Amino acid sequence: MQETLTLGRPDDFHLHLRDGAALASVIPFTARQFGRALVMPNLKPPVTTVMAANSYRDRILKAVPKDGDFSPQMTLYLTDNTPVDEVGRVADSEFVQAFKYYPAGATTNSDSGVSALKNVYRVLEAMQQMGVILCIHGEMTDPATDVFDREALFVDGPLQQITRDFPDLKVVVEHITTTEAADFVTDAGINVAATITPQHLLYNRSSIFSGGIRPHFYCLPILKREAHRQSLLKAATSGSAKFFLGTDSAPHAKNSKEACCGAAGCFTSHAALELYAEAFDSVGALAKLNDFASRFGAKFYGLPRNAGEVTLKRQTWTPPDEYAFGDETIVPLTVGRSLGWKLV
Repeated sequence: MQETLTLGRPDDFHLHLRDGAALASVIPFTARQFGRALVMPNLKPPVTTVMAANSYRDRILKAVPKDGDFSPQMTLYLTDNTPVDEVGRVADSEFVQAFKYYPAGATTNSDSGVSALKNVYRVLEAMQQMGVILCIHGEMTDPATDVFDREALFVDGPLQQITRDFPDLKVVVEHITTTEAADFVTDAGINVAATITPQHLLYNRSSIFSGGIRPHFYCLPILKREAHRQSLLKAATSGSAKFFLGTDSAPHAKNSKEACCGAAGCFTSHAALELYAEAFDSVGALAKLNDFASRFGAKFYGLPRNAGEVTLKRQTWTPPDEYAFGDETIVPLTVGRSLGWKLV
């Protein structure tokens, strides 16, 4: 049995860090494991310009532990009113890597998102011409749509439309959760890729209701059937460069998760690599984790591979049930359970 696993220093290509004291509480977990992370822009107010992204990046860097070697990569929030000129500024930026497309109302702080695709066609055309990446939260937001069908319907509708009308646009379908999304990315051109989270590799929708409501398993897109989880595991461990690591770690204070209307998001940054190792180990694919975590994402984004390595060892340990989160606390996805791998 393999007892240690060494990876090139990996990247997290989908991360939520919040801001202020909350940011300072969670950034050390990511900086300890990853060389870079692609930081999502859904703050209040959202990060919609390169200038605002640079300011946010400065705040992140100030919160990184002094001995850390970590480089935040930034995204801009795409809105109905994003000016075409901003695409050129992204293309010229050293650290802003993509625009993030949230359908209006799809998830946390997404009220400023795109209300209709036609409203951003001129921006998408400019992105295609300049090689700027579009990251997509792929869910329909019609209230009449069953929450478990939102991604599959988005794949069959808006995602098909975007890739048809902009065939050379580089697209990352974020945090895919379904067989339909995995198959779409597999069959699409080399300019279409996807990130996969640890929770969607490890758990299915029954986990949310195991012994009662489990709010810390609740995220959007929501966990799906076991057959979809198996499809994601197959995609992640396939060796295809179209699939790479993006935790979508999304911290929310305990009192906003354990509430009458709990927030959507799973906090996984405290043990991200351990969770991925557990998922890959479950199907005998530990040898595939290095490419998934450390090579494929950097290649798609046109970034050099990070220097250095990280090592995990096979060891049973139990993460804390809560962590500090500014003046509050946060409960991780791993609450109440042990892990079989640990970062050295």
